[in-house]
Amino acid sequence: MSAAEHTGGKSYVLLQIGDRRFAMSAENVSELAPPVRLHEFPHTTPLVAGVIVRRGRIVPVYDVSPVLTGKRSSAHRFYLIARRNFGALSEPSAIPVSGECELATAEIQPPSSDGPEYISGSLMIGDERIDVLDMEALVTSQPMDANDVARRGIQ
Repeated sequence: MSAAEHTGGKSYVLLQIGDRRFAMSAENVSELAPPVRLHEFPHTTPLVAGVIVRRGRIVPVYDVSPVLTGKRSSAHRFYLIARRNFGALSEPSAIPVSGECELATAEIQPPSSDGPEYISGSLMIGDERIDVLDMEALVTSQPMDANDVARRGIQ
């Protein structure tokens, strides 16, 4: 992970999924894991790609690309391990990311009123506006249908 220097604000991990960059609160991210064997199994849970074994624990892997970009992820260079909270309890969960992650400090801006619930706000990093992801809302989202893809202008 490389670090981007910005003054003030809270720390965020900037991550790449497909052709887009997103951010997650650094306090929820535990590590960036190298690609390991993904264990797949028959199930009907939306977005679950399988599980990985990390530090002796079984960690569910959520392919959130259909929600964020409208298509399945093809290349997984790393797994971003983040906490998923269930009230007072939490568990590690993983999402595949396409490239290196970066640590940045910035002030979060409120989300737009018409945006999806898994976007908790946005950051301005240089001239780039980066959406901040809410892990719990993201992994419980449904993949985009053709109307969502067209409405958001995703190729």
